Amino acid sequence: MRIVLGIICVVFGGIGWVGQVISGINYPLAQRLGLQEKSEGTDRLFQRAEINAARWDSLVLWTLPAAGILLLSNNYWWPYLSLIAGGIYLDGAGREAAKCMSLFKGGIRIGSPKDLRVAAIFFSAVLLIAFWVIIYSIWFLVGQVR
Repeated sequence: MRIVLGIICVVFGGIGWVGQVISGINYPLAQRLGLQEKSEGTDRLFQRAEINAARWDSLVLWTLPAAGILLLSNNYWWPYLSLIAGGIYLDGAGREAAKCMSLFKGGIRIGSPKDLRVAAIFFSAVLLIAFWVIIYSIWFLVGQVR
């Protein structure tokens, strides 16, 4: 299970982190690549929030792919970095979902129905991975996994 989780953390976390780095540096490029919603379907307020969130995420989301690398190499520090990464991703996904629901209900255009479905699937996947990595790390630390 450690290897599977490590691969998921490296791949999923790496794609997410690189996507946020691109979004924070060049938002129009991120839109062209399909990493962000198109301008015509979103309000400027939402775009500004996404750019600023991407800049912050660029600083913290490296933790999941790094935890995955440590998992794959069975490094002593993997459960500790995994707990940190899991916490960051759990908070991030929940906060982003709450932000999007609030903006949507407040009448702010946050993307097309397709964009909203993709976001819901993505945030759900992030939550599952975050819970998985946290539970597995705790399980390991209390001596249940070797």
